[in-house]
Amino acid sequence: METYRPRRSVLYVPASNDKALAKIPSLACDAVIIDLEDAVAPADKISARERLAGIFAGRPDRRCEMVVRVNALSGEWGAHDLLAAAKCEPDAILLPKVDTPRDILEAGDVLDDNLAADEVKLWAMIETPKALLNIGPLAELGCDPASRLTCFVAGTNDLAKETGILATPDRRYLMPWLMQMVLAARAGGLDLLDGVCNDFRDLDGFARECAEAAAMGFDGKSLIHPAQIEAANRAFAPSPEALAEARSVRDAFARAENAGRQVISLNGKMVERLHLAQAEKLLAKAAAIGA
Repeated sequence: METYRPRRSVLYVPASNDKALAKIPSLACDAVIIDLEDAVAPADKISARERLAGIFAGRPDRRCEMVVRVNALSGEWGAHDLLAAAKCEPDAILLPKVDTPRDILEAGDVLDDNLAADEVKLWAMIETPKALLNIGPLAELGCDPASRLTCFVAGTNDLAKETGILATPDRRYLMPWLMQMVLAARAGGLDLLDGVCNDFRDLDGFARECAEAAAMGFDGKSLIHPAQIEAANRAFAPSPEALAEARSVRDAFARAENAGRQVISLNGKMVERLHLAQAEKLLAKAAAIGA
C-alpha cells in the first residue's frame, strides 16, 4: 500500500515575511507553501526569490512538507522563480494559473533539463475557467509519474474573480466546480486541497468549511493564518467513530471463517472487500498522523 503523506493543513507563508518564516518549525501544519506569488508585492518579487536559498538552507528537521509557489510562468518572474525553486529541492513546486496540461509538462521539462531530483514534485492551482474546462486531461497527468504532478489546489478566490460568481458563505455557486475537482483528482490519483478561507478571525465558519470540504472528499485545506491549523487538522483526520468502524471491518475479514470471502455480514450490514480496502487506507492515514 502506498505511504500516506498527510496534507490536512497547508499554510501559505510569504517568502518576504521574516516573522512568519521564523515560526515554521513550531507550527503543527502538515505542509507550508513558501509563497512568491500573491503574498508578495511586485516590488519585492526579486528579493523574495533571492531569499529562497537561505530559507531552505535552514529547513526545519521535521515532517512538515515544504513547497514553493512560483509566479505564473507566462509572466516576467515565473521562469526565474522556477529555476530558483528547483535549486532548493523543495518537496514540490506549486504552479499558479495553470490552464492546460502543456503548462505542467513544460514546467516538468524545465525541472528535468536542470537535473532536479525526481523527488521534486509539481502541484497545480485550479483557479481559471480554462483549468476547469481542462480538468480531466490535467488530472490524467497524475497517472504518469514522469509528469511529477501529485496535487491540485483549488484557487477559489481567483475562480470567483474570473467568473463573476457571488462568493457566498455557503459557497453554493462554487460547489459544482469543487466536486468536479474531486472527481478529476481521484481519477488521476492526485491529492486535492480546498481553497483558503479569507476571514481567518471567524474560526467557527472556518471549521464548518473544513468539515464540508472533508465530506466532499478533499484531503486538506490551504490556510492563510496559523490560527486555522488546529481546525483543519481535526476536520481532515479520521473521526473516532470512523476508526472504530474501520477496525471492526479489518478484524472481521481477518477471521478464519471469512478467509477468501468477498462479501460478509457485519452488524446487520453487507460489507465487501472494497470496504476492507477503504478501512485499511483509513487506518494507515490515522497511523501516519498519530490519531
